[in-house]
Amino acid sequence: MFLSFDVDAESAWTAKDPARYGELVTMSFGGYEARVGTPKLLEMLRRLGLKATFFITGWSVEAHPAMCEAILKDGHEIGHHGFHHLMPQPGDPMLVEEVDRGLETLKRRLGVVPKGYRAPSGEFCEELRVLLKARGLLYTSSFRDDVRPYRHLLADGTPGLVELPVTASYDDWLLGLSQRYSRHTIQPREAVFSMWKDELDEIRDWGGMVTTVLHPQCSGRPMRLRLLREFLQYAQGCGDVWITTGEEIAAHFTACEQKAG
Repeated sequence: MFLSFDVDAESAWTAKDPARYGELVTMSFGGYEARVGTPKLLEMLRRLGLKATFFITGWSVEAHPAMCEAILKDGHEIGHHGFHHLMPQPGDPMLVEEVDRGLETLKRRLGVVPKGYRAPSGEFCEELRVLLKARGLLYTSSFRDDVRPYRHLLADGTPGLVELPVTASYDDWLLGLSQRYSRHTIQPREAVFSMWKDELDEIRDWGGMVTTVLHPQCSGRPMRLRLLREFLQYAQGCGDVWITTGEEIAAHFTACEQKAG
């Protein structure tokens, strides 16, 4: 299990419409991450003895440095999630700036050179695949086309980054953040736990991998955190689930790849 969180804060709401920055209640959904959600999740992870990967936008680091420093202090991996949370698009003139500004911010504010990248809003393009390789990243976790890690093959025939595919059913944003700008109804605990358990049990039989896409402004809410804690305790109790960071999984894949020759 690749246990990962996307820390977007207010940039989740302003990426598509910067004017929303003036909508203070909307912004408070993002601000919840720094005030409550992330601290509570970090506390839970400490109690369970788990390490996770937090993909953080550069904007969130600038706006909430104490939150991001707390993640780093607890020994979790910090990954790249763009700067403004802009969706990568082919031919986008902001593409290089979004990648480079995010890298610069993580290095300057946290001293982190990230190994992993998750695409904001879950989109990708060939220019981005090439750019991330040129910037020296090890892996991405954005695609939804497999249940095991694999290596990208770029359009020019050369190898790209390692991919740690996302498991769509573990994206908490799709399970009902709220009714604010959302078409998704909040799902009850019983429905979500059943879905998460069935997905994990089947993938254990397959010998594959599940990847979470959890957001502190969703899973840091009381009901959601209780649900996540119960699910992670179930996974730990299975005895055959390796719950770890993207960097660890990508490094393991690379070692196996090299051994296979």
